[in-house]
Amino acid sequence: MDFSWMAWTWPTATFFIVIFALIAAMGVWEYVSPGGGPRVGILRFETTRGDRLFVTLLGSAFICLFWLGLVGPNLWWALALSLVYAVGVFRLV
Repeated sequence: MDFSWMAWTWPTATFFIVIFALIAAMGVWEYVSPGGGPRVGILRFETTRGDRLFVTLLGSAFICLFWLGLVGPNLWWALALSLVYAVGVFRLV
């Protein structure tokens, strides 16, 4: 199959591999410890680990898009900001 139209580069492949690994790790975590202790955080609605992962991925995508639009294509600082955001979401939301 010819996937050249998809512009697969190493950063693109790494991006999807990391997302797949995160979802797989969350699946294993859920299997080992079901339920995940839903809790109410600063957003004032009940979230589970999966909800927090989704909010993290969505927010990180927006952080990277804003970074691309405002700063440029060097995304290392956007990655660092996304990791800080992820820690904040899993701790506070």
